[in-house]
Amino acid sequence: MRLLLDTHVWLWLALDPERVSADVQAVIGSVDTEIYVSVATLWEAVIKMSLGKLKLPDSAETFWQRQTRDSGMAVLAIRPEHVLDVAALPHIHRDPFDRMLVAQARVERLTIVTADRNMRAYPVATLSAETP
Repeated sequence: MRLLLDTHVWLWLALDPERVSADVQAVIGSVDTEIYVSVATLWEAVIKMSLGKLKLPDSAETFWQRQTRDSGMAVLAIRPEHVLDVAALPHIHRDPFDRMLVAQARVERLTIVTADRNMRAYPVATLSAETP
């Protein structure tokens, strides 16, 4: 399985893993699962940090390095095909970062791991990260 983590799921796994369901944690931990984190997630986290809405235990650079590359997650760059696919999306969600993640998942044929019900309404494969 190839998964793209929504920003909040990436943060939960690092800072508050019990918020992610045990089933999803098992899928993420499987050796057969490829985990992707988008540069859009880093961008969103850095903006939230600068606005005082997110506190991380380290600098953004150190946290990003530790929680992606050092943990075996692949970094998904934003490519022109991803940006162009945003135009084809229905206007279900107004958050530009979430719309980018949906577009990336569509283009790259990834399943998004999210607790956001609006994202799950898009024409893309999703996996609910919600705990029961």
